[in-house]
Amino acid sequence: MRAVFKSLAVIVGFSAAVSACAGGVEAPSVSTAGMPGALEPIHAAAFTKDAAVFWVSSNGCTSKDDLIPIVSIKDGDAVITLRRIDEDTCKETLADGVEVKWSFEELGLAPGSPVSVNNPYQLPQT
Repeated sequence: MRAVFKSLAVIVGFSAAVSACAGGVEAPSVSTAGMPGALEPIHAAAFTKDAAVFWVSSNGCTSKDDLIPIVSIKDGDAVITLRRIDEDTCKETLADGVEVKWSFEELGLAPGSPVSVNNPYQLPQT
């Protein structure tokens, strides 16, 4: 099941990155002023009925505790902004990054809520 999510997320992330380069659909523009940490570029994101899954860069030590998802509401829909609150100071760059996941319950969202991402996409390191 994880492989299916990862494949789907890579496709979604790649499509979003290509669209952004071609002047296509823009990411939601929720202000990040006053949010803790730094805006985290993501490799991909996927959503199920009750979970948000992200793939982010890692130097070998990134864990879920190093990031914080901030949920904002824009036009009635949830917008997640992923912020890095602890730097990954390890030296073993992981080409595919790492997966981090939050349940909608953890995010304060009802199952099946419409969700979008406020983070820029960054293609994985090769």
